[in-house]
Amino acid sequence: MSVFASPRFLPNVMWVDAASCAATGGLQVAFTGALAELTGLPAPLLMGTGVFLLVYAAAAAFMASRRTPPRTLIGLVVAGNFGWAVACITLLVSGMFTITALGVAWVLAQVLCVLVLAELQWTGLRRTRVRSGMSMA
Repeated sequence: MSVFASPRFLPNVMWVDAASCAATGGLQVAFTGALAELTGLPAPLLMGTGVFLLVYAAAAAFMASRRTPPRTLIGLVVAGNFGWAVACITLLVSGMFTITALGVAWVLAQVLCVLVLAELQWTGLRRTRVRSGMSMA
């Protein structure tokens, strides 16, 4: 059985999303000042997005823990992840802040992570729809 065909694929991707957001959010909240200095990103932005990521991590863990993944909510997560990537790229190209090379790497790492997660979540949603449709026939 392919990893993509596993009924646990989508919940497992949501667990990874929850863990990555908890780690990033935790770092941003715990080390706001140091990260602001190292990255050139404003401390209020790091703190605000860090708190958001911690709240989101709890929501993603809730979705991952359901026997039946909440498809509508996960669809919103996919859209949100794509939106996060767009916001990160916009932040980098806007020139609003003097972001260091480490700051650019920090933001681009988030872009890469959320794009991979969004694609995996979308794949999981499509696979569960196919399975659901097949079981109804």
